[in-house]
Amino acid sequence: MAPITQEPQRRTDKTWLIALLSLLGTGACIGLSTNLAKLADSANISALAFLAWSILGATGVLFTVALLRGKLPPFNLRTLEYFIVAALVTVAGSNLIFFSAIPEVGVSFVTLVITLPPLMTYIGAIAFKIERFQIMRAAGVLTALIGTAVLAINKLTAPDAPVFWILLALTGPVLLAIGNLYRTLCWPVGVTAEALAPGMLGAATLMLFTIGLLPGFSTAVPMDNRLPLLLILTQATVFALQFLLLFVLQKSGGPILISLMGAVGAVIGVPIAIYLLGEAPPEGLILGSVFIAAGIALVTLGKTATTSR
Repeated sequence: MAPITQEPQRRTDKTWLIALLSLLGTGACIGLSTNLAKLADSANISALAFLAWSILGATGVLFTVALLRGKLPPFNLRTLEYFIVAALVTVAGSNLIFFSAIPEVGVSFVTLVITLPPLMTYIGAIAFKIERFQIMRAAGVLTALIGTAVLAINKLTAPDAPVFWILLALTGPVLLAIGNLYRTLCWPVGVTAEALAPGMLGAATLMLFTIGLLPGFSTAVPMDNRLPLLLILTQATVFALQFLLLFVLQKSGGPILISLMGAVGAVIGVPIAIYLLGEAPPEGLILGSVFIAAGIALVTLGKTATTSR
């Protein structure tokens, strides 16, 4: 009887390891993505153009992978609704806000703002009974939120603070939290992560290029040198990996763990912005980062304790 009782535990351990590795990979992609957006602005590529062409490239990559593996996204009313809503809150809306805000408030601030979704996601997950209340995890999300609040308050109280862009950047995490919950609650039955990711990105691509047709917007890319193309190709590769891992993490880790990907992205993205791109560190960085790191640890330990019971 021993093998029978041990097998579920082995599956649980394996699932948790996959979730943790997917979290680290997704977070690393976020950290790289925000810095690439900063480089794109320096290369005179608009946020909309950079995002639209990069998402188009990532869509092509993931559709090719899905085709080769025989897991193309199914197209029916149920999946189309899922692709459209998930694309709006997870990809097009939130990333357009973040990429547009980066030139005004900096990579470090935007990357750290992306750590905000845990509390909102946690409250929603409790409300929808996706998660049970667990004191250690609750303490973790609150601790991470305090760290982000420290950074936001310092930014808002600085002289000549770009208040509009700071507040706009703070709306991005709301969309991410909605996306974390929606993708879990409304995951189409029987559809794999490999099929959902390209469908969502395809819908986001259509949204972004449609915005580019509106007056005052453009998806044109300067082609006087190779740098814009190189940046777009790099970002497309990062996006392809990020959103594929996102759905793997969604399935194996749930909405609360997935909301911590922004915190992991901050750990990677902020040092790159400061030490490689020469960006001035935001006020309160050390104190805020300590709270964020402690929050990640508490949520991770809380999940481990829950799954080991």
